[in-house]
Amino acid sequence: MNKRSPFRYFKTSPEIIRLAVMMYVRFPLSLRNVEDLLHERGIDVSHETVRFWWNRFGPMFAAEIRRKRVDRMRAFSPWRWHVDELFVKINGERHYLWRAVDHEGEVLEAVVTKRRNKLAALKFLRKLMKRYGLPQEIVTDRLPSYRAALRELGGTDLQITGRWLNNRVENSHLPFRRRERAMLRFRQMRSLQLFAAVHSSVHNHFNQERHLYRRDNFKLNRATALAEWRQLCAA
Repeated sequence: MNKRSPFRYFKTSPEIIRLAVMMYVRFPLSLRNVEDLLHERGIDVSHETVRFWWNRFGPMFAAEIRRKRVDRMRAFSPWRWHVDELFVKINGERHYLWRAVDHEGEVLEAVVTKRRNKLAALKFLRKLMKRYGLPQEIVTDRLPSYRAALRELGGTDLQITGRWLNNRVENSHLPFRRRERAMLRFRQMRSLQLFAAVHSSVHNHFNQERHLYRRDNFKLNRATALAEWRQLCAA
């Protein structure tokens, strides 16, 4: 039985929808910026249409990317996680975005909470371990919530803290911060959670680590990632 296309009932082609979602999530652009860029390519859509496409198809694309990457990563467990939390303002109120990356900078998980206590850290680590298993090391800062949560999970011996050891996750915050400024911050906790999850998957998909490869290999990897993106949710 063939899978039903999620693009049915839409007059716009799937290629244009994928392009609009990619431009909005991947690059620090506003909805109106995406509208203007599409207009230059002869595509006349409203920024509200781009918003609708992003809300409807963004999670679908991210889920498919995440499913493929998790299946490949289960063959080998990432031996080190870097875990950290960001301060994010929602309507003037401080919230916390917990993020984890592996030893290569791959974003593993992003969870939004109102508190930065043991329960919040426990919720984040449990979700992380359920999806990816148990690593050999977990690098954190000196926030007491991490030690308390790991003690309850029986992983106190996995924790490592130290100056500059967590630079891997600190640097991975930068793409999200650029997107946050372009979006003029967030207004709902749910919208922040949704965007953080989708943004992390799209960032992983297009992050080719160009500083590690020669130009020829980088161009090949970039073309492969773009070709895979154009096939997402294809019937």
